[in-house]
Amino acid sequence: MLNVELQDATPHSPHPTAQSFPSFDAHNPPDAKLIDACVHCGFCLSTCPSYRVIGKEMDSPRGRIYLMDGVNEDQIPLSPAIVQHFDSCLGCLACVTTCPSGVRYDKLIEATRPQVERNHARSLPDKLLRRLIFSTFPYPDRLRLLLRPLGLYQKSGLQKMVRSLGFLKQLSPQLAAMEAMLPKISPQAFQDPLPAVIPAQGKQRYRVGLLLGCVQRLFNPEVNDATVRVLTANGCEVVIPQAQGCCGALTHHQGQEAQTQTLARQLIDSFADTSLDAIIINASGCGHSLKEYGSILDDDPHYREQAATFASKVKDVQEFLADVGLTAKLSPLQDEPLTLVYQDACHMLHGQKISVQPRQLLKQIPGVRLREPIDAALCCGSAGVYNILQPDVAEELGRQKVENLLHTGASLIASANIGCFVQISRHLQLQGKTVPVLHPMQLLDYSIQGIKLDAVGS
Repeated sequence: MLNVELQDATPHSPHPTAQSFPSFDAHNPPDAKLIDACVHCGFCLSTCPSYRVIGKEMDSPRGRIYLMDGVNEDQIPLSPAIVQHFDSCLGCLACVTTCPSGVRYDKLIEATRPQVERNHARSLPDKLLRRLIFSTFPYPDRLRLLLRPLGLYQKSGLQKMVRSLGFLKQLSPQLAAMEAMLPKISPQAFQDPLPAVIPAQGKQRYRVGLLLGCVQRLFNPEVNDATVRVLTANGCEVVIPQAQGCCGALTHHQGQEAQTQTLARQLIDSFADTSLDAIIINASGCGHSLKEYGSILDDDPHYREQAATFASKVKDVQEFLADVGLTAKLSPLQDEPLTLVYQDACHMLHGQKISVQPRQLLKQIPGVRLREPIDAALCCGSAGVYNILQPDVAEELGRQKVENLLHTGASLIASANIGCFVQISRHLQLQGKTVPVLHPMQLLDYSIQGIKLDAVGS
């Protein structure tokens, strides 16, 4: 029997609290059949990051499913207290991997979040923060407008002063978290130098498209450059539609349904008539959402078939290269053996079920010794913009993740997601560690070019 504690959430008779809040509307509410598949066994509890940090039943997958059922049946009001339990979910999907009953919690939380956004009135500060995030982060050109003043903020010493005073956290923990995540702004962030078509080196084996992402192309542009070099070195002609924008992953994970669908349609259009063998992505959160385009646009008769076709071609770059095989010669990354640890991004491991392929590729680099961390499947706390919206939980998860990675004794961390890269880099800095964090494509690129790691930072 599921033991829960709900304050003013499960009225046994008509109750003013229940009547003063809305319920889910009729447009794609959480599926009752999927809800009923949950037998409340509790296997999900130990793998749920929010439950492990918060320790409350309602902040676990089975607790949230109980709430979804109650709201569906008009037994539980969609109150701020209930919404907070939905908001505390990172969407890491570890529970989907763990569940012995095959409960599709991913589908349930994806249906719940748009309902919350449509039917729940958020506070003004929360509403303004979310508007700032969703009107800038998915749009690289808009985000670039903020980079110059932010670059000046970093270089002038103002950032150091603001952080030392600590007033921003008292003013708004969410704004403080956003500021804390700001990486060093590179000159490359202000341009997209990659051409529309890059020919394969040697004999062409495949013709692939590459998604540049929105946040990654600004805050870690070296990853896209490395990805192109690795693909071309392994016989791929790379096509980069210049009009491409955001894939919609960030908005999709936060229930911004209409905006996500608009971004998805625009991206599909930008890749139209390109005749590609595969559409390549090098960020796991983006890849998971791209593979769901068929579901995201299932209600759109004009894009339904295009979306399904598009999604069928999407491959994570590590998934693709492991499948087609590397043909370029690989050289050691340093003179002595290199001990590294690969960090599993949640939407790669749980969303796309990709875990073996990245390790297969890294092990092909001569001299690489791969270590495995404890709690490898536990989320780092980034989860898109979760580390901004829910900074306290994200802070604890980031601390745990970095400690587990460091305990392996690895001298380098490989991470294939921009959010994880930012989160882990920050928590390494907080713990006074200087362990580099690099995308697997950067490591393969250095190996192909014969560049030693000790020369990278010099």
